[in-house]
Formats: sequence, structure tokens, C-alpha cells
Amino acid sequence: MKNILTLNNPITINGQECTELTYDAQEITAEQFSLAASRSAAVAKSKTLTLNMRESDYSFHLYLGMMAVLAVNPQIDLSDLERMKGYDTLAMADIGMLFTLRRLEAASGQNSCEKPLENTPEPSTPASGK
Repeated sequence: MKNILTLNNPITINGQECTELTYDAQEITAEQFSLAASRSAAVAKSKTLTLNMRESDYSFHLYLGMMAVLAVNPQIDLSDLERMKGYDTLAMADIGMLFTLRRLEAASGQNSCEKPLENTPEPSTPASGK
């Protein structure tokens, strides 16, 4: 299912200013997953000592989020997305983080419950006034 990431800082893609990006992490291919891992590893090489697990590898999350965009927008180039800045990069990394945690429903803001949520009734026993 396609979701929409709204950008606070528009980026130019194919000569047009873009304020929204559609994405679907379920469409990330094995090749895209590997590309995200290799891009993340390239960033890590610039650090002196790095031990990353995929659940806590923030650059991996960022590139996985970008792959979720590219999976449904093949006309976009990765270098376009690498021009993102500010909180948009955190929002993009959140997409990848939720993917690694297998929590895609949280990224789209959907409720995973099948029944609509109801208000909790008031307790039948009043609280003591002590």
C-alpha cells in the first residue's frame, strides 16, 4: 500500500519541486535492500569503530526509507533523495526503522485493530476519597 511522506523542505526531482513522496516499504526488493546496506556501510567506514545492528543503524534506516520511495517511483534517482535535509531525513529514516522492526502499519498511521476502538467505560467502583 502506498503511503505519502510530506516534506518540510521541498527537493527538486526531474526539474520540478517536490513536496510529497509516495513510498511502500513492502515493495523493497532484495537488490534495493542490499544497496541500502552497502550505502550504510560506506558511511560507517568513515567512522573509527562501528558495530551496527540493523535495528539501530540509522544510516541503514535512512537508505531503506529511500528504497521504499524508489520502489514505487522508478523515475526518481537516489541522488535526488540524498539532497533531503532537516527533519525530512528523520522522517525518511523512520520509514526504514519501522521496516526493520516489521512495524509497517505504524508508518502509515493505520490502526492494526480490526474492530474500531471504543471509549473505555468509567470504573464501576468509585475511587476512595482518602
